[in-house]
Amino acid sequence: MDLGSPRRIWAISAIHGEIERLTALHDDIYPHILPGDRVVYLGNYFGFGHHAVEVIDELLTFRRSVLAKRGMIAEDIVYLRGSQEEMLQKLLQLQFAPDPGGILLWMLGNGLMSTLYSYGVSPHDGIECCRQGVIGLARWTGTVREAIRKRPGHESFNTRLHRAAHTSPSLETPILFVNSGLRTDRPMEEQGDSFWWANREFEQIQQPYSPFAKVVRGYDPDHKGVNMNCVTATIDGGCGFGGALVCTVFDGAGAALDTAQF
Repeated sequence: MDLGSPRRIWAISAIHGEIERLTALHDDIYPHILPGDRVVYLGNYFGFGHHAVEVIDELLTFRRSVLAKRGMIAEDIVYLRGSQEEMLQKLLQLQFAPDPGGILLWMLGNGLMSTLYSYGVSPHDGIECCRQGVIGLARWTGTVREAIRKRPGHESFNTRLHRAAHTSPSLETPILFVNSGLRTDRPMEEQGDSFWWANREFEQIQQPYSPFAKVVRGYDPDHKGVNMNCVTATIDGGCGFGGALVCTVFDGAGAALDTAQF
């Protein structure tokens, strides 16, 4: 997703179902968002926290409020796909997996259990259906899909997420925004699922990932906190794991103007 040449970028870290922190952040930043700004959410809206449904509702409500401001357009608000959203999409195709039981248990242990409960779906029913074969599992994933569809806007939200976002490469110091990581030895079009799973190498990045001057991520699986240097920025405060939800405002050149934690 090309963000063009924004005046400022409001980058928001992983939320992980923490509705109260998200509401507090939205209340704080709303009066300060102006035409020419972009708001970029860096993925992992649900998972681990217990309010997945409420978080998506709040994101959609806040979007409508921002777009009601004079001069704001739909492209000013961007949502990236995080590892939690990727897992949810894979879950809906679980009946085609070679080891559905093992994969489901891994997903449940990595955040999706709380998400399913939030939608009123029993993860234990899914485990049982894995033992019943393809037909039973397809029936269960159908109930997951239907639970999402019952929430206005949720299905559309989950299917229209962007893999990454960046300011215009024609700028002197373009910035790339990702969920958790990337492979510096691969061009953008060959990253595959690296934006979600190549996160352990992020701290080892010492040179700019061409053509970008800086790479910003919103989730650190090691929970080491906010960390910024000349070529990378991690703005995860540990939301969902007892830490804060972080919003960092960058100017068009990639400099951090302010960081707030909620």
